[in-house]
Formats: sequence, structure tokens, C-alpha cells
Amino acid sequence: LTVEEVDWLLLHQANQRILDAAANRLNIPSEKVISNMAKYGNTSAGSIPIALDEYVREGKIKPGDIIASAGFGAGLTWGAAIFEWG
Repeated sequence: LTVEEVDWLLLHQANQRILDAAANRLNIPSEKVISNMAKYGNTSAGSIPIALDEYVREGKIKPGDIIASAGFGAGLTWGAAIFEWG
């Protein structure tokens, strides 16, 4: 899988600076970064499912889209997945 094949980058919505830095480091354009930071801020453990639900309901994410997702928490806990929507 290449970066070009990823349709969306869905990260824990900790802050916009982290989202921008991760996308920049991965060479993913900002248009492909799912962000609802301006609307809700950091919603903690709910940030990824809330952002995903919002983009699906708005029709931005479509069946067949490839989503790269990663989250992190207290200490050194983290998780990541790449999945096809729908």
C-alpha cells in the first residue's frame, strides 16, 4: 500500500498541530486529513469514532475508501489500523 492509495488519514484529534505534523511527515495532503478539531476540540477516547461518523454522515467517506487510522493514549499506549470503508 502506498501513501497515494490512502484516501483518508484519521488520527486521534489531540490538537491540529499534531494532525498537521503527522500528515506532513507522511506526505499526505491536508485535504486527506480528517479533522473536526475546530468544531469539538479534543474529545478524548471518542475523537476517532466521532470524526469518522461525522465524515461518513457528510458523505465525504464513501464505500471503498482506504482509511489509515492511529490513536494514542496515556503512557505509551497506541493502536493503528488501515481499513477499507464499507
